[in-house]
Amino acid sequence: MKKVKKAVIPVAGLGTRFLPATKAMPKEMLTVVDRPVVQYAVDEALEAGIEHIVFVTGRNKHVIEDYFDIQPELLDTLTRSGKMDLLASLKQLQPLPGSVSFTRQQAPHGLGHAVWCARDIVGDEPFALLLPDMVSFGEKGCLAGIMELYEQTGGNVLAVEQCDPTETNKYGIVGKGNAVRGGFAVTEMVEKPAPTAAPSNYYINGRYILQPEIFDILGTQERGAGNEIQLTDAMRRLAEGQSFHAHPFKGRMFDCGSKEGFIQANVAFALARDDIRDLVFEPIAEMIASQTRRAVA
Repeated sequence: MKKVKKAVIPVAGLGTRFLPATKAMPKEMLTVVDRPVVQYAVDEALEAGIEHIVFVTGRNKHVIEDYFDIQPELLDTLTRSGKMDLLASLKQLQPLPGSVSFTRQQAPHGLGHAVWCARDIVGDEPFALLLPDMVSFGEKGCLAGIMELYEQTGGNVLAVEQCDPTETNKYGIVGKGNAVRGGFAVTEMVEKPAPTAAPSNYYINGRYILQPEIFDILGTQERGAGNEIQLTDAMRRLAEGQSFHAHPFKGRMFDCGSKEGFIQANVAFALARDDIRDLVFEPIAEMIASQTRRAVA
């Protein structure tokens, strides 16, 4: 079993749900408290032992590449101003030389196509896939848990969470098989099934470990829902010859691609931080109480 050393993070999406803000900045650079959404995905990957990150970018995403580059003028200004804490925090976030790659998805043909665009950099080895819109919140990152299950099972591993059984038509749903090392075998994968047809209420939450054979499948994958190349369709084909297991994530994944998920993530991360918790708790509690009073009145 090969070690998972590389992670793919697709950042080519247009972010139309956050217009007009995303006219001028990538959605992945919107901040949860004081870090861009994409930084949380990178932190999670590094925590899990990933050594090389591949960003799949698109037009007008150069800001992301600049963000992960060194900015000598900024570092010099912080040094001369004596802001050593800020300087240290920025240096801690700086990727090691050669540990980050960027490749371009020239046209928006879907998630499956974005993953396929990373094939030459990933090569013939298993890789992690993190959807940056999904921000992991818990004692440890979601990918670390997937990695632990992968080391026991090999093959392909997905992270899952449970949704309201009446809302399975919003997600990619997996069938639950035999329990395996804190996870379970995946018996089937269905994209947005009706509640009456769903094999379970476990949905794929945006974290994967996939074997490199997925690239050959994606290269010949026909377009599916939305006239796009769908990753789930390719995974179903891969499952015909390889195992898939699921890791139930014990934390919470915030969908920061939606306005409500983005706001919820900001509140959750702010309240979890010692430096600002006391500054925001009472105002948030008062706003909630005020809304409750209005609703009752």
